[in-house]
Amino acid sequence: MNAPAAFPESKMPLLLGVLFAIGLVAPYAVYPTFLMKILCYALFACAFNLLLGFVGLLSFGHAAFLGTAGYVCGMVVRDVGLTPELGILAGTVAAGLLGWLFGWLAIKRTGIYFAMITLALAQMVFFLCVQIKETGGEDGLQGVPRGHLLGVVDLSDNIAMYYLVYAIFCFSFFVIYRTIHSPFGQILKAIRENEPRAISLGYDVTKFKLIAFTISAALAGTAGATKTLVFQLASLTDVHWHASGEVVLMTLLGGLGTILGPIVGAATIVSLQTQLADSVGSWVTVIMGVIFVLCVLAFRRGMVGELQALIKRSGVN
Repeated sequence: MNAPAAFPESKMPLLLGVLFAIGLVAPYAVYPTFLMKILCYALFACAFNLLLGFVGLLSFGHAAFLGTAGYVCGMVVRDVGLTPELGILAGTVAAGLLGWLFGWLAIKRTGIYFAMITLALAQMVFFLCVQIKETGGEDGLQGVPRGHLLGVVDLSDNIAMYYLVYAIFCFSFFVIYRTIHSPFGQILKAIRENEPRAISLGYDVTKFKLIAFTISAALAGTAGATKTLVFQLASLTDVHWHASGEVVLMTLLGGLGTILGPIVGAATIVSLQTQLADSVGSWVTVIMGVIFVLCVLAFRRGMVGELQALIKRSGVN
């Protein structure tokens, strides 16, 4: 599973700076709640891409981390009465611990066996969320207050909430970016490209995979906890296997193993779902499936991956 050529390093700081500036002014041009939904799913996709795109591990159970963190955040903020930042932190920690447990159980398996184990574990989490009274069952965890950030900033204001979500996304994206470009990230890429060779060089492959899985789960949990505050709701939708399938689609559509691909993929899928929901109803799922098939057939590297390949062929430095 080879990742596409990287975006020219000399251009990356400029590109990220431009995107950061656009994000700062975006809520004054686009509906903030829509933007926050994109940012939450973009973070979810980036976390998943860290595992699949840079380690080569396909997890079908990442919705468990998204949903678990959402429920934990909701209960901590609504039922315990803690501040929203502590709710997000609690959700992230819970997802990280659950990720470590899932990883410890599944990481020694490879290929379809690893994927099926993660799916089975995630379905266990789903059924627990259905049965446990505290989660609200099929009604979900409703009425989660946004509260006040640090006891000062009123997050009921959509603009204030947007900038919190944006700050969380930027920090998490920076963590992923530094992880990928660190010596640890280079070892992960070596495992992806040739695991037996990495083992022969003396690396404890199981340990590195487990660490990567835990980081990915924790960041997926950050996305889930933040999403719960945005929509003031934690529901079974976030822990269902459909959410795990959606994040795979977002990552592959944007560009597997690229830095910006998951963001582009998440923005595309969320935008299409929002625009098509009223006009075509349940046919949205069919349309998403057609788009996925066309992407696999025509854009094997994803949208960003194909653009990177085009830039490489044109000789841009």
